[in-house]
Parts: sequence; C-alpha cells; structure tokens
Amino acid sequence: MDLIRKYFPDLEHAQDLQFRQLLALIPELNRKVNVISRKDIPHLEERHILHSLAIAKTFSFHPGCSVVDLGTGGGFPGIPLSVIFPRVQFLLVDSIGKKVKIVRELIHALGLKNASARQSRVENLDRTFDYAVSRAVTSFSRLSQWSRKLLVPGEKGSPPNGMIILKGGDLENELGRFRDRVEIIPVSLLFDEPFFSTKKIVYLKK
Repeated sequence: MDLIRKYFPDLEHAQDLQFRQLLALIPELNRKVNVISRKDIPHLEERHILHSLAIAKTFSFHPGCSVVDLGTGGGFPGIPLSVIFPRVQFLLVDSIGKKVKIVRELIHALGLKNASARQSRVENLDRTFDYAVSRAVTSFSRLSQWSRKLLVPGEKGSPPNGMIILKGGDLENELGRFRDRVEIIPVSLLFDEPFFSTKKIVYLKK
C-alpha cells in the first residue's frame, strides 16, 4: 500500500481496506485463472493498481455518470477506479468468461456496489456510457470505433465525456489521423517510478 498511499494520501478508511483486499486477493485468484502475468504479481501495486489510478490523477468523474471498461481482463483499470469513485457506475466488459468470473468475485469480495461485470464482445453492448476506459487491449483506431457508438456527448466529468486509454511506447504511428484530436498525458508527470517513464494516458473527446 505504500505506493497507493504516496499518491492518494486522502483515501477514506473503507477505500484503504478495499485496496488491501485487492492486493491480497489477486495473487490468490490468479492461481486459478491467469488474469495477469505471473511475473507481475510482485509488482501488482505499481504495474496494475497504481497504473490504473493514473486516470484518477488526471480525470474527475461526476457522481452518477457511467463508465465502461473495455477489455477489463483482471479488472483493470475498472476495479481500482470504482474504489476511487464510489458514486460513479462502472461496467467492466470482457469477452473471456473465466476472466469475467474472477472480476465478479473481486467486485463481490470488495463490496463494490457501483461496479458490475459482463461477458460480451464490445460490439454487442446495447447501451451507452459517458466515458470509456481501457488498458490498450487493441489498436487506438478500433477503440475509437467502438467508442463512437458507445459514448454520448456531454460533460459528466472533467474533461468532458470521451475515451481514456492507458498506452505505452511510441504512439505516433498508432495514433495516425487521430494525432491532432487527442490529448496525451505522460504518466511520468503523475508518478515518478521508472516503470511509468514510457506510459501515457490518451484522451479523445466524444
């Protein structure tokens, strides 16, 4: 919890407990279903939880708004964000049933009333949201295509409704025609650990 406390010193007691539970449960559940790389388990707090929370350092979601996590995998970034924003509704989506089962177990164990998980292909989702978040599960172009039909315009947070993606490496080629439409925030401006030196947040307004 040292890293989470370092950057989020004002956590409420309940949130502190939820993050402690998450740190304890992921290694246990990961032995049943490999939702994150086993070599990342010793770095769980930094590479998965804190990385997810980079979004919370930059964006503020208003109470009552809705966020979809596209390709949530082991629940990232959706679960850490649902802890930080308890009055925001999160839907965590993945096409792989065994991963969704683990995510549901985590949501239940942490007592997250504002989060749910669904097994579905993103293309088959039948509702709209204010924001979409993701940890680079596919190309930016495809994520943008998905978000076009899933998101509604508005200002349910700061900045306005849109797509928020955690990416790494050189983005110039991948962003292509979107380069002039996105805002890129280096995560190294938020967290000073070396792991974040090449990590970015990419925001595309709806």
